[in-house]
Amino acid sequence: MGRKRKQLPVFENVTIIDAGAEGKAVAKVDEAVVFVTGVVPGDIVDLQVTKKRRRFYEAKPIKFHEYSKDRTEALCEHFGVCGGCKWQELPYNKQLFYKQKQVNDNFQRLGKFEFPEVMPILGSEKTEFYRNKMEYTFSHAEWLTFEKLNTDIEKKPAVGLHVPGRFDGIINIDKCFLQGSISNDVRNKLRTFALEKEIPFFNMRAQEGILRNLVIRTASTGEDMVIVIFFENNQEIIKDVMEFLKNEFPSITSLMYIVNEKKNDSFGDQEVILYSGKDHIYEEMEGLRFKIDPKSFYQTNSLQAYELYKVTRDFAGIKDSDIVYDLYTGTGTIANFVAKQARKVIGVEYVPEAIKDAKINSETNNINNTTFFAGDMKDILTNDFVNKNGKPDVIITDPPRAGMHEDVIDVLLNSAPEKIVYVSCNPATQARDIHLLDGDYAVEKVQPVDMFPHTHHVENVVLLKRKK
Repeated sequence: MGRKRKQLPVFENVTIIDAGAEGKAVAKVDEAVVFVTGVVPGDIVDLQVTKKRRRFYEAKPIKFHEYSKDRTEALCEHFGVCGGCKWQELPYNKQLFYKQKQVNDNFQRLGKFEFPEVMPILGSEKTEFYRNKMEYTFSHAEWLTFEKLNTDIEKKPAVGLHVPGRFDGIINIDKCFLQGSISNDVRNKLRTFALEKEIPFFNMRAQEGILRNLVIRTASTGEDMVIVIFFENNQEIIKDVMEFLKNEFPSITSLMYIVNEKKNDSFGDQEVILYSGKDHIYEEMEGLRFKIDPKSFYQTNSLQAYELYKVTRDFAGIKDSDIVYDLYTGTGTIANFVAKQARKVIGVEYVPEAIKDAKINSETNNINNTTFFAGDMKDILTNDFVNKNGKPDVIITDPPRAGMHEDVIDVLLNSAPEKIVYVSCNPATQARDIHLLDGDYAVEKVQPVDMFPHTHHVENVVLLKRKK
C-alpha cells in the first residue's frame, strides 16, 4: 500500500501583492513566496496550495473576500480556460506598469550591474486583433470546463487553442481577439464544413484523424496566408477542404497545405504544397517589403515591430562608415531595416530557409550592402569569422528566449564593437548575458516595448557602450 499523500495547506485572507512570471501573481505568507493563478494584485483571497517547493508555493484561489480595485472585465469568453491571454482582467495601463517593473526587477536581481533608469515602456497602439500569425489545433473532442462537465453537454470536435499544461486539451474557440482580418471566419467556417462532411478531427493520443492544424498569417498589406495541416494524405478529403476554402474565401492570397504524419505538430521539416495563389505574402515597413513564407519568422505584432525596430536603429546610431553585425537575424528584417545607414551589414541565423528569405528581402528592396550566413551561431560567429568579414563597429543581437551561448559572448568581447544593441523577449536571460559583458561594456539605455498586450511577455532593448 502506497504512502498517503500529505494534504497541502490552505492559506486564508491573503492579499495579492504583485504580478509575477508566466502570468502568475505573487503573494507572501509568513515570508514565503506564493505564485498564484487566476488573481490580480489587490485581490484578497483564500488559497489552496497546489505545489510545495523548497523556496516557494504554487496555489489557486478558492474564495475571494475582496476584489482588487484594479480588476476589469475580461473581453474574451474563453478567458481563464485558454492559455493565450492571462492578463485580460488587468487594465492595459496596469499591464504596462507590471511589465516595466518586470524589466527593472530582472536587471536589479539578475544583472548585478549598474544601469540607468529604465525608460517608460512603449505601449501597443492596438491591444486587440494585433497578431499577424495564429496556429490553431483540431481535436476529436473539445475540452470542457468543470461547469460544463456537470451538465448534459456532449463533447464535440473542436478547433481552437490549448488549455495550459494539456497537450491534448483543445478549447473550441468561437471568437479570438488576438488576430483580425479573416482569421475567426476561416476557423469557424472550416469547422462547420468539416463537421457537415464528417471529416475526422485529429486524436492526439490515438494519433489518428485527418484535420490536424490550421495556420493563419495576415499582413499590414492586406494579404492573407492560410495553411491547413492534415495528418493523413487523403487526397480526396484534402481537395474537398482546400476547394471549400478557395471558394469561400477568394481573398486568400496564399492557400497551402501540409501532410504531417509525425507524432508532433512541428512542420519546419515538412513539405509545404501550394494549392492556390502564391507561396508567400509581403509585409511592409518604411517602404521596405519583406517576404513572409510559411516557415518564416516575423514579429507577430507588425505595428509594434516597427516601433521596436525604430528603437533598435536609434540606439545603434549607425554611421555610413560602420560595419554592423545582426545576430539571430531571422529573415533579415533588422539587417535590411538599418542597411541604408551602414557601410556593410552581416546577418547570421540558424535557419537556412530564413537566410534564403533574408537574401530575397535585400534583393527585393535593392539593398546591396548585406551578406547573410546560415548556421549555429556559436559555430559561425568565431574570431576567424570576424577577421574575414571585418571587425564590427555595432552589433545588434536578438537571440531566442534562452539568450546567447557563452561562446558567442566571448566572440562579442573579443571583437570589441563600440556599441551592442541587445533586443530580447526575455529580460531575465538578457540581464544574465549583459552581466557577462559588464567588465567591458556599460549599459547606456534600457527601453521596454510591449509587443503582446494581455500577456505577461515584454520585449526589451538595451544599448551597451564599450568602456574606455
